[in-house]
Amino acid sequence: MNNYLVDSHCHLHDPEFFSPDLAEKMLKNATENGVRQVICIGTSEKDSEKARTFAEAHENVFWTYGIHPEEAGKGKDNATISRDGDLVAIGEVGLDYHYENYDKLAQIELLEKMLSLATDLNLPVSLHVRDAFPDIFGILNNFPNLKGVFHSFSDSEENLKEVLRRDFYIGINGLATFANLDCYKNLEKIVPLERILLETDAPFLTPIPKRGIINEPAYIKYIAEWLSSKLGISLEEITEKTTENGRNLFRLPNPERPEKGL
Repeated sequence: MNNYLVDSHCHLHDPEFFSPDLAEKMLKNATENGVRQVICIGTSEKDSEKARTFAEAHENVFWTYGIHPEEAGKGKDNATISRDGDLVAIGEVGLDYHYENYDKLAQIELLEKMLSLATDLNLPVSLHVRDAFPDIFGILNNFPNLKGVFHSFSDSEENLKEVLRRDFYIGINGLATFANLDCYKNLEKIVPLERILLETDAPFLTPIPKRGIINEPAYIKYIAEWLSSKLGISLEEITEKTTENGRNLFRLPNPERPEKGL
């Protein structure tokens, strides 16, 4: 039985938000609050390397390699990377047409490189998508064997159903606890628990009841509590199933064992 939680998306490795001492404190807080595994998400080549270094220094911390769509066209984006036991996904990658003056072609080119890398390494993807769902679905059609998660899903109910039809997971974080999102109004009728991952996106999107302070992996418990209330399912079952989902998608090892890796 999985009686612990997984934070499937955070940025605890980023020194812009977390000093080394604060990161260590928050990892301890996470463990004390039942969060046994944490995935640090890369958003650029340099940031991905920081995530890797942080993961290698800590048990039950894992990392992803990714270049965020907002980084498209800004520099080197074709690094060679090998798969190791702590690398669990390619991400955070995707498309973001939310802000003005975005470079659509550069974003698409970058995303296709990242998805090809995920295919070559047989890894899932962590997708960041805003205002770009028609394009992301079209591109994913060219990568039919890919699995992954739509991180921080907050778009339409129609696109939510399409994500599920493609057998991707959705990442639910603190945004769901304080934003009135149309896509979650009928969540209990649309989304099976087998398709949900919990994430904090720390330091961002701090959930109720901790609004106004920096987010951290320990606060995944508040998201689990919100989901339990929303779905009418016990907290124990939410914990059990979302952890199973995270372990299955990212092929995480049993945290009760000392070794790391796949």
